Amino acid sequence: MSFFMRTIAWLLAAAVTFATLGPPGLRPHSDLGQDGEHALAFILVGLAFGLAYGRRRLLVAGAAVVLIGVLELMQFWAPGRHARMGDFLVDAATACLGFALAAAADWLLTRFRTSTALTSEGPAE
Repeated sequence: MSFFMRTIAWLLAAAVTFATLGPPGLRPHSDLGQDGEHALAFILVGLAFGLAYGRRRLLVAGAAVVLIGVLELMQFWAPGRHARMGDFLVDAATACLGFALAAAADWLLTRFRTSTALTSEGPAE
């Protein structure tokens, strides 16, 4: 599953990079508004990377925040795009929320596995 999650995470990162730096007309639009679209995209990226790199989640989360900042700054050189501090804050915060959700999911799964293992140690007598 790790290879699968890593593939999903990197494909999401590539899609977000294209949507951020690509031509504005090719960027997907929804009824969520700009902040909603950013939040949805980056919460999914954070969740995917948090699940894919669980053992290094804190390091990957820090790198993600830095790279989100770099991605925002790269918009200065992308025609028709603009860098905004508000976009960076929404993107970084929701990516961190995605990482937190991944950590919570791992914790719940571990707890579920532990309780299942304790209750099914062998046949009942």
